[in-house]
This record gives sequence, C-alpha cells and structure tokens, in this order.
Amino acid sequence: MQRSIFTFLVIFFILTTVVLGKNGDWGPTGHRTVGEIAQKHLNKKAEKKVRKLLNGKSLAYVSNYMDEIKSDRKYDQYKPWHYVNYPFDQNYAQSQKSKNGDIIVAIETSIAKLKNPKTSIDEQIMYLKFLIHLIGDLHQPLHIGLESDKGGNDFQVRWFNNGSNLHRVWDSDMIESFNMSYTELSTNILDGKIYDKTLVLGTAAEWADSTHLFTATLYKDIQIGDKLGYNYSYDHFHEVQMQLYLSGIRLANILNEIYG
Repeated sequence: MQRSIFTFLVIFFILTTVVLGKNGDWGPTGHRTVGEIAQKHLNKKAEKKVRKLLNGKSLAYVSNYMDEIKSDRKYDQYKPWHYVNYPFDQNYAQSQKSKNGDIIVAIETSIAKLKNPKTSIDEQIMYLKFLIHLIGDLHQPLHIGLESDKGGNDFQVRWFNNGSNLHRVWDSDMIESFNMSYTELSTNILDGKIYDKTLVLGTAAEWADSTHLFTATLYKDIQIGDKLGYNYSYDHFHEVQMQLYLSGIRLANILNEIYG
C-alpha cells in the first residue's frame, strides 16, 4: 500500500513538472519570481488587502493558478486569455481581435472586476490570481507572438540535446537551466536596481506592443532546428531577467493603484 502511494506521488510529480514546467507560461519558477518581485514593491494597504484575499498566501504562492486550472474543463473559456498573436508589422490596436478574447481583454477584465465593489469575494480571489499570472504572461515574448507558429510552439529547436521549441525555451528552458530558486532569482534580479517609476507607465496594450517588438527580434538570429544552449542563454538571459523585473514592478503598481 505504501509503495503504491509512493509510486503515485512520484508519477504525479513527474507529470506536474512536465505539464506545468515545460508548457506553462514562464514556467512555475518564472511566475513565482514575478510574484516575489511584485510582493516586495507592494505598499502597506495593498499588501494587507492581498494577503486577506489570498488567506495569508503570497503572490508567488498563487502565481501559477491559471496554469493549474487548465486541466479543469469548466475553465476552458479562459485558455485564450494567456496570449495574443498578431503580425509584426501591426500593433495590438490594428490587429484582428479574437472572439474568444485575449490577454489584453483578460487583464482589463480582471482589473475592472477587482475595482468593482459589487464583485463577490470568490470572484475577487479568482481575478486577483488571474491578474498575477497574466501580467507575467504579458512579458513572456512568445505570448505576444505569431499565430502562424502558435507563439513559437511550432518553431522546433533543440535545447542542448533535448527537443524543444522557441516558446518553451523562453518559458522555462533558460530559467530552469540557470538553476536558481525563485527567491534567489528575484533577489539577484533586484540587486542594485533603483526603482524607476517611468517603467510602470502605460497600458496593457502598450506593454504588449513593446513585448511584441522584442519578440520580432528573436526570429532574426535563429532557424528552425537550431541547437541552443550556453551561448543562447549568455546572449539572452539578461533579457529574460528584465522581462521578469518589468512584470513584477508593473504588477505591484497595478495592485497598489487598486488597493492603495
């Protein structure tokens, strides 16, 4: 009996790691890093309100909620909320909008729900968890990508000796290969940085357009089938860290405005 339980737990852990760690948005470590950075930039009122809604849990603790509910069919309507795809020669305003919504719609909806005093407590908790995750997704370059390759998921490459794709490389491959916990990563990202208020200015659509311009540059120095590894991380990991930083401080700024 004990052996069966142990075997089940091992299999569950492996499947969870594969499904969430490899196909999630920023991967669990990335999202927790965003949450940890945001937590350190909350004002006292916002921190108190957030902790109350989350029953004492941190932003990092709930940051992967939107990925975790993907396996539950009743949340299928929210799957298109993780991303938006549009051509590199357009901005979000010019692009054709999906009838199922997208990450911009999702963020704006979540903020409106949290600002509305008539929103139920259960909904407040859900949309807060959504917002924590979505601001992270907004800054993962391949979540603001191209429909033709499904945000880089169909752009096949190798990560060291393993099969991967461009989306996964930016979601989790580089972060996991760096081999730091989210607390270590957030601490090192923040080390020496002076908070710049100008970085939190703008709308979700404007931040998406900025991410989209960056995404376009990633296609210029890579070909399908390329073997990526140390050199690619050396060239791009500082950009990963910057995107995580922007996610964290912008999330904190939004929560401070809602609750402060």
